[in-house]
Amino acid sequence: MDIWRCGFIARPLQQLLGGWPDAVVHWFPEQPAGRFLADPFGWQQGETLHVFAEALDYRSHHGTIERWSFDSSGRLLESRPALREAWHLSYPLVFEAEGAVWMLPEAHRSGTLTLYRGDDKLERWQPETSITLDAAPVDATPLWHAGRWWLFYTPAGPKPQHLHVAWSGRLTGPWHAHPLNPVRVDAAGARPAGRAVIIDGRIMLPVQDCTSTYGGAVRPLWIDRLDEREFSASLAAPLALPPGAGNYRDGMHTLSASGDWTVFDVKRVDRSGRGLLYDLQRYMRPSG
Repeated sequence: MDIWRCGFIARPLQQLLGGWPDAVVHWFPEQPAGRFLADPFGWQQGETLHVFAEALDYRSHHGTIERWSFDSSGRLLESRPALREAWHLSYPLVFEAEGAVWMLPEAHRSGTLTLYRGDDKLERWQPETSITLDAAPVDATPLWHAGRWWLFYTPAGPKPQHLHVAWSGRLTGPWHAHPLNPVRVDAAGARPAGRAVIIDGRIMLPVQDCTSTYGGAVRPLWIDRLDEREFSASLAAPLALPPGAGNYRDGMHTLSASGDWTVFDVKRVDRSGRGLLYDLQRYMRPSG
């Protein structure tokens, strides 16, 4: 049973690619047994950092999105529900575009990818449109580049080593699948793991290294060529875990730029058998 814990550091992402700097790492509070927070994405609003994350309790195994807000010193101000649907939600990528703030959470069990528009207080998220692609997407990650939108994603199912790309002139579509899909097939670096950014003129997409375990590490994928016909990229070495991870040393599968901050998650594997107990309890629970 994978248990994730989120954290953040007051440094921009590019400063972490060469190693963790000498700065305080702020950790989210430990969650109750059988519960975790993962897939954090930050939104900086003045001196406040809002972190949107997947919240999951193994008793229900139903992911929802929560918002955790911190002041500039890393002190927790509040935590509150942000988005809940009838289906599992995760990977709540929040970003600004076209005069609004958007959330694009992973929700492949709904059968589609829904783009949500947020209000001024980031408290209400309304469905804006459904994005149709060549496969049900997991961890869809948008990027505005060279005058159009690009979307990086992994098809749902047993192929986490596949990376697909689509492009559109507008965020709401229509979206066009890249003719080379899958543009990358590599368990060591294909599934998106955080916000795509441009560093020194190059696109850097964080990706998961799943060669030994799901979410075993995060690697930078440097995209050297991206247009409607071609794609090429080079994969860098796995990044080190942040200092202070403690017993959460079994993996990292999100690393995301958030203005002056960077947010991330790390995991530990609970081998106590508690996960099997939760599965049995769900199976035995009466329906309806």
